[in-house]
Amino acid sequence: MDFLGVSGMHYSGQSLKGNRILVAEDSNVFTSMISQRFKELLQIDVEICRTFEEMQVANEKSDQPIRLAISNMNLPGAEQGEALDYLVDVSIPTIVFTGTLQDTTRDKLLSNQIVDYIIKDSVFAVDMLAEAVCRFLTNHHHHVLIVDDSQTARALLTTRLKRYNFKVSVAENGQKALDILKANRDITLMITDYNMPDIDGFELTRRVRAHIGSHQLRIIGVSSSTDRLLSARFLKAGGNDFMMRPFIDEEFYCRVNQNLDTLSQMKYLISRQKKA
Repeated sequence: MDFLGVSGMHYSGQSLKGNRILVAEDSNVFTSMISQRFKELLQIDVEICRTFEEMQVANEKSDQPIRLAISNMNLPGAEQGEALDYLVDVSIPTIVFTGTLQDTTRDKLLSNQIVDYIIKDSVFAVDMLAEAVCRFLTNHHHHVLIVDDSQTARALLTTRLKRYNFKVSVAENGQKALDILKANRDITLMITDYNMPDIDGFELTRRVRAHIGSHQLRIIGVSSSTDRLLSARFLKAGGNDFMMRPFIDEEFYCRVNQNLDTLSQMKYLISRQKKA
């Protein structure tokens, strides 16, 4: 299977056919568009539920687990958002597909561990939804290393990344990170704090770059400092990106995606050159 998303995501690999995707949506226009585009782009036959009752029955009628749900904010029989509460309660990863989204509603969705949300505000909305689904179904191919001496920070980042279906390892210091990288050649992204007691983020990045290039591993630096020069220093040390805490969830996920998309494109070009 070969998929190219609207934001630049490129997936080439095993077919996604067989993943059970539930679409809870009462609009005939959108259910038709989603069914058609998912079949064309992802080789997936989605399961449509137009009411809250149909969604509950779909979850209970089959032994095959629902891999991912796509749900409108409100469904017939669940006009106050009960459908999303139900999906969260039964631990089904969910992408919200909605016409509007207020800030307060957004905050509630993200606090409930919703995977992502897509707003129906453009002709590309369904294609963006397909890309979000493809990312979720394939993110487990990416192994991310979190390096931070704060247990709370490690736990927060781990929760965020596992919500998006990434494989995650953690290190409490720079030396441990180097050991994990040496033992796990499949790690494709490292997210490292700047201020650590033994080896700071700059030195860790320098040591990593002595052996692993940007075409093999992307590095994102993070810091709670207000020093705006940190980003420049980090990039000069060999980092690929830098973010200041506290994060906005959507920006964090977009930055992670952009770095992994760049890595995938670089690997693809290198493989093409080797075959030429």
